[in-house]
Amino acid sequence: MAKSNYITRAGWQALDQELKYLWKDERPKVTQAVSDAAALGDRSENAEYIYGKRRLREIDRRVRFLTKRLEALQIVDYHPSQEGKVFFGAWVELENDQEEIKQYRIVGCDEFDPSKQWISIDSPVARALIGKEIDDEIQVDTPSGKRTLYINRIWYEKE
Repeated sequence: MAKSNYITRAGWQALDQELKYLWKDERPKVTQAVSDAAALGDRSENAEYIYGKRRLREIDRRVRFLTKRLEALQIVDYHPSQEGKVFFGAWVELENDQEEIKQYRIVGCDEFDPSKQWISIDSPVARALIGKEIDDEIQVDTPSGKRTLYINRIWYEKE
């Protein structure tokens, strides 16, 4: 499945901030460190030089990725017409058959974070939730079988 190009405004700003930090702060420091290490002489056994070159390649790879990704991403802002239904950016409170309650926020694949209870729009749960309303029942295929979840609450962060 192809990953979506949706992102929240806060998620886009975080990626843009990372790109600026890598390009304007991190890369110049590492470049200077590599230059200083190269001036010490033998580069074949110079750990600072070898590590610095590797770190520069990592930074350059991440900068290229972020540059291309930020161009492709589409920021999705909250709109009042979304109230009452599950759309991108929504927080959803779900209850299972055992009356366990969990809350999730539907975000882009570039910003999902299980520790914050943020799930990707591309996940099976999020796909099943899109367009649903409070008190709707959804069926989700999981590795352990089909699960039934009930929507108790939907809300949005007005950024």
